[in-house]
Amino acid sequence: MRSFPILISSLLLWSAQAFAANPVVEMKTSAGAIRIELYADKAPKSVENFLQYAKEGFYDGVVFHRVIDGFMIQGGGYGPDLKEKNGKRPAIENEAGNGLKNEVGTLAMARTSEPHSATAQFFINVANNGFLDFREATRRGYGYAVFGKVTQGMEVVMAIAHTPTGPGGPFPKDVPKQTVVIQSVTLITDK
Repeated sequence: MRSFPILISSLLLWSAQAFAANPVVEMKTSAGAIRIELYADKAPKSVENFLQYAKEGFYDGVVFHRVIDGFMIQGGGYGPDLKEKNGKRPAIENEAGNGLKNEVGTLAMARTSEPHSATAQFFINVANNGFLDFREATRRGYGYAVFGKVTQGMEVVMAIAHTPTGPGGPFPKDVPKQTVVIQSVTLITDK
């Protein structure tokens, strides 16, 4: 009889963990689909920000405007004409001190040299980029906040990374010669 309350407690704990799963999005691009688990448990502000932009349709029609093979692919802020698309949401707090690392397949917030300047732009690491990780809460040591990881479609990410690049729009280099458009970002599962 004593094992019954333990069994019930265990089932309730398991059920709570199952319902606390991180959200998953599908990013449809002109190069193929990418599924990404968003780490709401580790980077809640970054995930909330990204999901709000996705729900508003902000990412629909933007491009991967900066592609550096062996480093990362960056998107979320420019249209196919390479004109900047400014979001209406304020910059968010940098959550790079969350313990997550800039490893292959992780999604991180792009920002300026100001640590707390991230808005809509993001990048997907195509290499282990430990030099982008949080070291200390200083301007130089803050790092770039990882908030998700590719769970399906890494071959699409790598194909984008291998795309030939050159100058384009306001950028002197690293712009894909063949435009890679983000067609949509859709929430597949919610926490």
